[in-house]
Amino acid sequence: MKCPGCGSLKSNVVDSRSAQEGSAIRRRRECVSCKKRFTTFEMIESVPVFVIKKDGSRELFDRAKVLSGIMKATEKRPVNAEELTNQIEAEIQNSLRQDVPTREIGEMIMRALKERDDVAYVRFASVYREFKDIDTFLHELNELRAADSAENTAGKSSRE
Repeated sequence: MKCPGCGSLKSNVVDSRSAQEGSAIRRRRECVSCKKRFTTFEMIESVPVFVIKKDGSRELFDRAKVLSGIMKATEKRPVNAEELTNQIEAEIQNSLRQDVPTREIGEMIMRALKERDDVAYVRFASVYREFKDIDTFLHELNELRAADSAENTAGKSSRE
C-alpha cells in the first residue's frame, strides 16, 4: 500500500478490525519510511449483476424493485420484506452469474413467499403471473390447497 505522505510502498499493519457490518476490514497502517499513519479499507469486490427482461433488454439488478414487489405482496402480513429481499439478493450474488432472467428472480421470490405465507404468495403470483381472470386465480388457489393437503397427509403418515 502506497504511503500518502512519502509514497513509499512499505508499511506495517498496526491494527485491523471489522468495518461496515462485517463487509469490510479496516486496517491502520504505519509507513516504514516516514512513520506516518494512515487507514485503508479492504472489501469484497462485487460483480455487477444484470437482469434480462422479458423483451431481451438488460438492466442492472435493482434491489429496490425486488423490495417494492415483496412489500406490496406482504403488506399487513407477518413477513419481513427486508429479510426476504436480503435472502433473494444473496441468492443472486452467490450464483456468481452476471446475467439473471427476471423469470428466475420472480420464481425465487415466489418459492420464498410460498414457504412463509400463502396469502403473500398468491398476491405476488397474481401480479407476477398476470392472472387474466378468476379461473386462473382459482386454479392457483386449488394447486396451493392440493399441496397443503399433500403435506398434511404426508405429515400424518410419518407420525403414525
